[in-house]
Amino acid sequence: MRKADLTFENGFKKKGLSNLLVHDCEFMKVLNFNFEPGQELPVHNHDIEGELTICVLEGEGEFLGADGAVIPAKFGDVLISEIAEPHGFRATTRVRLLVHIAPPI
Repeated sequence: MRKADLTFENGFKKKGLSNLLVHDCEFMKVLNFNFEPGQELPVHNHDIEGELTICVLEGEGEFLGADGAVIPAKFGDVLISEIAEPHGFRATTRVRLLVHIAPPI
C-alpha cells in the first residue's frame, strides 16, 4: 500500500499545467493535473479502447468535448467517458484534477 499527498507532491505552474504520474501499472494509470485560471488541456483523444475518469478535487472549470461541447465542472464532479472520445479541460479558477485511465496508455 502507498499513499500519495497531491498537495505536497504536485504544485502549480504559472506557465502551463502541472502534472504528476501518481500510479502506473498494467491495469490503470492515475494522474494529477493542476491548472491556474485560464490554463487548459486542449481537446484530444487516444486511439485505444478503455475508460477515462476525470475528478475535480479543487476549483472550477469546464470539461471540453467534440464539436465545441462544454460541460461546467466544479469540486466533486466526475467526467466518465471512453478514452477514444474527445476530451479536454479549461480552468476558470485554480483547479486540481485526478485522472484515471484503464487500461493505461
